[in-house]
Amino acid sequence: MAKKTTKKTASAKERKVGRIRSSSATPQLGWRRRLRRTVLRGLLAIVVLWIGWILAYAVIPVPITPYMIAERVRGGELDYQWTPIDDIAPVLARSVVAAEDANFCLHWGFDMAAIRDAIESGGGRGASTISQQTVKNAFLWHGRSWPRKALEALTTPMVEMLWSKRRILEVYLNIAEFDDGVFGAEAASRHYFGVGPDELSDTQAARLAAILPSPKLRSAGKPGQFVQRRARQIADGAQTIRIDGRARCFED
Repeated sequence: MAKKTTKKTASAKERKVGRIRSSSATPQLGWRRRLRRTVLRGLLAIVVLWIGWILAYAVIPVPITPYMIAERVRGGELDYQWTPIDDIAPVLARSVVAAEDANFCLHWGFDMAAIRDAIESGGGRGASTISQQTVKNAFLWHGRSWPRKALEALTTPMVEMLWSKRRILEVYLNIAEFDDGVFGAEAASRHYFGVGPDELSDTQAARLAAILPSPKLRSAGKPGQFVQRRARQIADGAQTIRIDGRARCFED
């Protein structure tokens, strides 16, 4: 009988120790679950806000961009006024597309042929589309960091899906930088030529498009030989995409 009592007592002790271990593990497990839920909810909230931001810019004028804010902090001045694409000379839209992304109407945000060419050339040639540049200028910051590139790669297809091509180009024409602190077709037209964006000539439009890769180093008002030569090429390209239909997605 003594042996049985000892065995029963040992079993009771083991159960008690098990309950203590279980009760001590439960708070730790619950803390991890709460943390995981909080993180997931936070990520979901960020995604929802991000999509809401994209949807908002599909219909309302872009008030300001992160890059404009950075430039205002750096330089102190900002020349920017939103102008609907209907009030911008169609030749400027064609010139910008011819200069920056001739296949704009044919791709879904990424020009795979241009990317392959850039890789084959060793990365010396740019392959960024107008859609990608619009995403970068409207929502992100400038630079070559991997986090920005990743966000750009994730956001560009969403913009292509939620915006029309015409809207993408409209936003781009309004927020692209044309000189130090000068953003958009309205400010650029008056800054360089003293006319509204609806009054631009073919040559003026081509010169504005020619300076877009390096707006702080080139001038549309006092173009050097490179800008003049590049502008002539862009003018020919603008005429070509009008004739062959590659401007159809953004023109009425």
